Amino acid sequence: MLPEGTDMSGLLAQAQAMQSQMMQAQEELAEATVEGTAGGGLVTATMSGTGELLSLAISPEACDPADTESLADMVVAAVRDASNKGQALAAAKMGPLAGGLGF
Repeated sequence: MLPEGTDMSGLLAQAQAMQSQMMQAQEELAEATVEGTAGGGLVTATMSGTGELLSLAISPEACDPADTESLADMVVAAVRDASNKGQALAAAKMGPLAGGLGF
């Protein structure tokens, strides 16, 4: 229950403003891209701010047919780096809004 004298219209306006800010932050994340690299830049992964892998660039120097395991490790590391950067971006965009919800 809400305490007596609570301004319901004020609470509703605040909730609507937070919803609008949340939608804007989600749109910004959907439009943002982050890059992760590995192997000193031999492998670059580009992801959307929402975590979708958009592209993967592999330098010819990273391609050793006798050592595909190292290439696979670099791909995983580049995607992980991009994912971490995307999560940090999402936390920066959405974190202040979650704080307003009491989380």
